[in-house]
Amino acid sequence: MPSFDIVSKIDAQTLDNAINNAKKEILNRFDFSDSKSTVELDKKTNQITIVTENDMRLKAIQDSIISRMVKQSLDPKALDMGKEQYASGNMLRKEIKIKEGIDKDAAKKIVKAIKDSGLKVQASIMDDQVRVQAKKIDDLQAVIALCRKDDFGQPLQYINMRA
Repeated sequence: MPSFDIVSKIDAQTLDNAINNAKKEILNRFDFSDSKSTVELDKKTNQITIVTENDMRLKAIQDSIISRMVKQSLDPKALDMGKEQYASGNMLRKEIKIKEGIDKDAAKKIVKAIKDSGLKVQASIMDDQVRVQAKKIDDLQAVIALCRKDDFGQPLQYINMRA
């Protein structure tokens, strides 16, 4: 029976390249001269930490990271923007989590959208991914088109297509 998996993953190396490009851009900008701003990517916890002096610089760093991600073909929906916190002195700190895997709510929305479409497919939640099975590959392709049309709050990839 033909099937495929719907997942939400982000390529760690491409993300690392995007963050490094954003760091270079920030270092070379005139409005960041004599700034103590830092941007760090923790690959183990999948988290970006930004430390800077004020809101304006924080917003500029976030915009730079998002634009670099888009240029690297990464979806910025994978970023879970946290709240700003005051670090030591007059510094601001912001931790941005990178979403990996489809959370339960999004998986339920995906399965419901597939079932409501009336296509003859079976969708099931497996850990942090959704498996879709059908008798015809055309039905599977219709599911992919359906999922691309809707917004589930996360970037989705379609892998392991088996005929």
